Amino acid sequence: MSSNLKVLQVIPKLGYGGAETGCYDIAHYLPENNCESFIATSGGELLKFIDRKKVKVIRLPVQSKNFLLIIINIFALLFVILFYNISIVHARSRAPAWSCLIACKITGRKFVTTFHGTYNFNNKYKKFYNSVMLRSDLIIAGSNFIFSHIKNNYNNYLNNKKKFLVIFRGINVDYFDPATKLEIDEKKLLKNWQISKDKKIILLPGRLTSWKGQEVFIDAINLINIELGYEAFYGVILGSDQGRDLYKKKLIRLSEKYRLTKQLKFIDHCKDMALAYKISDIVVSASTEPESFGRVAAEAQAMEKPIIASNIGGSNEIVIDEKTGFLFDSGNAKSLSKKILKVLNLDQTSLKLMGVEGRKNVIKKFNVEKMCFSTYSEYKKLLN
Repeated sequence: MSSNLKVLQVIPKLGYGGAETGCYDIAHYLPENNCESFIATSGGELLKFIDRKKVKVIRLPVQSKNFLLIIINIFALLFVILFYNISIVHARSRAPAWSCLIACKITGRKFVTTFHGTYNFNNKYKKFYNSVMLRSDLIIAGSNFIFSHIKNNYNNYLNNKKKFLVIFRGINVDYFDPATKLEIDEKKLLKNWQISKDKKIILLPGRLTSWKGQEVFIDAINLINIELGYEAFYGVILGSDQGRDLYKKKLIRLSEKYRLTKQLKFIDHCKDMALAYKISDIVVSASTEPESFGRVAAEAQAMEKPIIASNIGGSNEIVIDEKTGFLFDSGNAKSLSKKILKVLNLDQTSLKLMGVEGRKNVIKKFNVEKMCFSTYSEYKKLLN
């Protein structure tokens, strides 16, 4: 394979988050377009799925915020850039971005950053640390919400001579396709979750952390039960506590307080998320802080499921209210309960139409192929 375009992506760890899957997708898209693809990372679960014939993986301690290791990474990246004759370095996190910035300055290579989140900044020093993501030749925001966040909070660091644009994150609509799931696998998953399909299933995916809104979801279920006078559905909270034992215990105590132990299931992990969506009837994203993109909302729509999401951040860009799903007031259990009741009362024709419109919406705007093509096109423009 020979190409003038050689791209090195640098990311702390290759896990299953939005930044990581985006890195993975771009890494495998480039070789299909006669470009050489490299990833520098410290490790991660997604590494085992990398096609090593197409993508060169370089293990470096780029996950560390230690000043000494950031310096060491500068020299390591200098070697990698010169040895492989890298054209573009694309950083997807702040600590390694500082190493990339200096290495690119020394070697004269093009530098790209993707601003994946809002990043906390409670003082001027933290804001300066975050500003490395705006010191590149090309700044990519993962949503209009992130674009506005940068404009509102980092305007002093923006350079009009540098390109700054939105490239929406994308999801794999071939994987998230209801037509690819088999009934036998659905039955196995239901059995594994110990749920009988005598009632509808409402799914809340996301790691167990307070801002993902699990408490709001549990409160909303209780309000619905009070209004209806019976348990009309099963609730599933799907996500790992990632060591947050106290928070999970708090959620379990809350469910016990409302006597939801038979109605509400806590599932730590699911290898096939598309299958989890497929067996569900309604999907909820209850984040109390803005999602930078809103991956759950996109995946649910791709699976033709009605999505109910918080009306903040990236989610309200992905969900077309009343057409592909519903938006509710963030942090408001009563607002969420009303939207759930509204969806429960929809007829099958309306639900089917909403599902079809949802998948069309994602294919048109949030398809991984579109994300990869847009990024690849910007790489080429940068070199030219």
